[in-house]
Amino acid sequence: MRPGAGGPLERLVGRLRQALSPPSPAASAKPPKPATPTPAPAPVIALCIDGESLPVTLRRNPRAKRLTLRLDPQGDGVVVVAPPHVALTVLKRFVADKSDWVRMQRTRLPAGVAFTDGATVPLLGVPHVLRHQPEGRRGVWVDDGALRVSGQADHLARRTTDWLKRRARTEILARAHRHAGQLGVTPTRITLRDTRSRWGSCSSSGALSFSWRLILAPEAVLDYVVAHEVAHLVEFNHSPRFWAVVGQLVDDPTVARAWLRQNGPGLHRYG
Repeated sequence: MRPGAGGPLERLVGRLRQALSPPSPAASAKPPKPATPTPAPAPVIALCIDGESLPVTLRRNPRAKRLTLRLDPQGDGVVVVAPPHVALTVLKRFVADKSDWVRMQRTRLPAGVAFTDGATVPLLGVPHVLRHQPEGRRGVWVDDGALRVSGQADHLARRTTDWLKRRARTEILARAHRHAGQLGVTPTRITLRDTRSRWGSCSSSGALSFSWRLILAPEAVLDYVVAHEVAHLVEFNHSPRFWAVVGQLVDDPTVARAWLRQNGPGLHRYG
């Protein structure tokens, strides 16, 4: 060993070399993050009515004060709204206790109406008989109290549905723009869907959405729903100020609201 080897100077040089040398890949690699556990799927509750299993949609609402249950508009299931803290065992018992009520409500639902030749379909609340005219060249048209559909019989239901959606868009957009013009506002977007839980909605961004099935309701009912959502562009609430705005657009909203409560679920039975 050379004189001075391993002395203070050599140890200092060694530490400097170690500090200036790049770290090895293994040393610089960050420890892997722990895997995020996959959330467990939401519990599914089923309700058995006369041998038929109905799905139950559970909605937790922090503003809910109690458990509520309603029938799906088409009677294919039920919707339960519950406060966040209610245990699953309590929910299951609540749903089971409502089985007789659900059975009774389903019997009160009007029978489904398929879009077939001879069926009666309301157009703006006015009954029209659906007539298949394969020799026609006009697609779908209204004539003498009938809704006439050309083409093959296999396409009758689809053609009828598509035509009703187009007619709904025409009627709804015209009213939405007219009411918005009266209030000096402009919706950012207007869309049509086949929603079951609501007839219309207004987002905080000013987008309006409506159910195309409103074309089956009386004209005054359709006009009220459009006016209701347009009024939210001015008052994003249901305060007295909001209802005052609605009153500027339609005469008596209580009549239309009562019609929807009584007859609205039946609109989902068509098609």
